[in-house]
Amino acid sequence: MNNSNSAQALATFAGGCFWCMVSPFEELPGIIKVESGYTGGHVVNPTYEQVCTDQTGHYEAVQITYNPDIFPYTKLLELFWQQIDPTDAGGQFHDRGDSYRTAIFYHTEEQREQAEVSKQEVEQSGRFDKPIVTPILPAAPFYAAEEYHQGYHRKNPGHYKRYRKGSGRQDFIETHWSGNFDDEELRQRLTPMQYKVTRQNGTEPAFANEYHDHKGDGIYVDIVSGEPLFSSKDKYDSGCGWPSFTRPLRDYSVKEKTDLSHFMVRTEVRSHESDSHLGHVFNDGPAENGLRYCINSAALRFVPKEDMDAEGYSEYKHLFE
Repeated sequence: MNNSNSAQALATFAGGCFWCMVSPFEELPGIIKVESGYTGGHVVNPTYEQVCTDQTGHYEAVQITYNPDIFPYTKLLELFWQQIDPTDAGGQFHDRGDSYRTAIFYHTEEQREQAEVSKQEVEQSGRFDKPIVTPILPAAPFYAAEEYHQGYHRKNPGHYKRYRKGSGRQDFIETHWSGNFDDEELRQRLTPMQYKVTRQNGTEPAFANEYHDHKGDGIYVDIVSGEPLFSSKDKYDSGCGWPSFTRPLRDYSVKEKTDLSHFMVRTEVRSHESDSHLGHVFNDGPAENGLRYCINSAALRFVPKEDMDAEGYSEYKHLFE
């Protein structure tokens, strides 16, 4: 999270249950605060019980305070669409009712115009076989939800993960947004080792790989999708022969799965956008969290800090200033 106050703006999105709409925007450069709350209704300071029983006309929503000079509104819109079913007018996934409807609430005319363009792009993408029904509405008073709802995914991670899976949201996102890459195109674009690691859960040789002893300021992105995954600031020499990091750039960008292969119990790490196999995470790291992300070089591409503007990663430059 970047706490720079040099420029601030608000973005407000309704995407169904607000528990699930916080983590996608957290930890991004330029994001100052993500708050769960209620908006678009006719009752002042509503309670959760009133809203979720459709007594107030409010949507469950998140309001994001961000620095547009670092992270533009257009990128927030891209993330928003990737969290929802924009073809559902009656709620989201297993959550039904008006409070779970989706909407973009614009705060400026520029935001409205950008939201209209982004909605049109989603409609024309062919990703969905039904019309896009998410409305674009003027911002209304926003009321913060009760404290126990704020950062719910951190306070109750076990319940949150079960809910996200059980509601159908996680499977929907993975079906429509994660891993949808043309296999033949990837076979042409990737080296044999890159394809083996990312698409076939392979492992490259220790020490005989590109980044195990690589140095330099920059970020490591998903070789398939370009999603930012790790920073050189968090890279260290663990002696294992593969690139090692104490943490990802964002928890949201990596997924963990139990790996029972090779007669071991390990925790596999996969990328969020492309569902690429990256490596594994272990509990023997040097930082406070005690984690070591042991990642295949073949799953990564390094973007040096001096190339971030040209390659579209300007928001991460502040890490190296």
